[in-house]
Amino acid sequence: MPRLSVWLVRSALCYLGIGALAGAVLLVNRGVFLGERVGSLRPIHVEFLLVGWTLQLALGVAFWILPRFRAGSERGREGFAWLSYVLLNAGVLAVALGQAFGLPPAVLLLGHIAEALAAAVFALHAWPRLKAFGTGH
Repeated sequence: MPRLSVWLVRSALCYLGIGALAGAVLLVNRGVFLGERVGSLRPIHVEFLLVGWTLQLALGVAFWILPRFRAGSERGREGFAWLSYVLLNAGVLAVALGQAFGLPPAVLLLGHIAEALAAAVFALHAWPRLKAFGTGH
């Protein structure tokens, strides 16, 4: 498995663990009141699981499994894929922590922009690797 895929999948697993833990605390809080601040875990739970876990896992598997090139760099412009990794994680953290701690709306906006840019940059990376079945590289 390529190094970037390892980083993406491991990061996704970290988001899964933290997001599930936040969800478990929220669930326990419904039966046994743990405090008013527990509600601030909800944005972390949602953002970490929906974007941090699912999208990051999908990108990690896509980077690994998409067809490789025979000549030159086998996975194309990997710099774009690495940039999408950085943008995605910066966006997830900005959105989740911004909502949880009541940071200014600009932080949330920048986080969502970073997430959208991460998807666009990854698409730029992956586009040339997509070929119809049976066609040459």
